Amino acid sequence: MSEFVKVAQKQETPIGTMKEVKYNEESVCLANIGGKYYAIGNICTHEGGPLAEGTLQGFEVECPWHNARFDMRTGEVLSPPAEKPVPAYEVMVKEDGIFIRKIK
Repeated sequence: MSEFVKVAQKQETPIGTMKEVKYNEESVCLANIGGKYYAIGNICTHEGGPLAEGTLQGFEVECPWHNARFDMRTGEVLSPPAEKPVPAYEVMVKEDGIFIRKIK
């Protein structure tokens, strides 16, 4: 399994917001949902839209380009036109830092 990498400070992502962070060379969508952090791949598997620029409702993120929706907990597709999931990341908060590592 890959190592945890620090990607942000807690204060950079207030509750109910998302931001793009980098995990090695990968673009990742980091979200704060109810005070807990989740991370999935930021690039929509339909046509490459930036998920962190989309809409967050509950645990669902909607791509701003064609409205595909993904589960922030698992990366699974919840609504087409996307058909393939995005990668999911394990999140660890240590003091004020947010660390992630790739799950799948």
